[in-house]
Amino acid sequence: MNTRRFSHAGTALLHRLREPAPPRPERCAFCGLDLPPGHRHLVDTEERALTCTCTACGLLFQQPGASDGRYRSVPDRCLVDPDGRLDEQSWSALGIPVGTAFLFRNAALDRLLACYPGPAGATESELDEEAWQRALGASRLAAALEPDVEALLLRRDGRLVECFLVPIDVCYELVGRLRLCWHGFDGGAEARAELDAFFARLAVRARPLPAEVTA
Repeated sequence: MNTRRFSHAGTALLHRLREPAPPRPERCAFCGLDLPPGHRHLVDTEERALTCTCTACGLLFQQPGASDGRYRSVPDRCLVDPDGRLDEQSWSALGIPVGTAFLFRNAALDRLLACYPGPAGATESELDEEAWQRALGASRLAAALEPDVEALLLRRDGRLVECFLVPIDVCYELVGRLRLCWHGFDGGAEARAELDAFFARLAVRARPLPAEVTA
């Protein structure tokens, strides 16, 4: 046996084992194409799940009657209403037990849902229609919200309540980011810093709600 060659091969193997494998690119669920960061998503309304798609396949599902409505394209708009800020009374009416949540309407179930980011992902609960009306019945952002594919992302910081209309995949991006850095009962300093940075980026991205916007 060539001991020197064996030793060199063994060292190389151990080196490869220590190195993390490069992340595999995500693929389009329909055509298998490798996808870049920031790719499009569809909502699978039957499975209640996000589906990764390339631009070409995503455009196909924007055609009327495509997939009998099972797959819905996630928009990319991010809106804020400077004249429609939520107050503490509205927040209390929603009954949200934590400082950050996203709210959306599930069309198939015809239910309003609230989700709360946490260490295990997103905790989901049904939202009372009456509470929604008390808190958001006069909200232009809520009126513009598209079921399944958009959400109202809310954060309470002291007496200030921030509210953005965002694509639903933005909410699950936040859930994933917080899950990676969550420590202890309330998330800890790292999770709070991630939350601050995330909402700061949203504030830069968001555009004022146009006067004529509709869902």
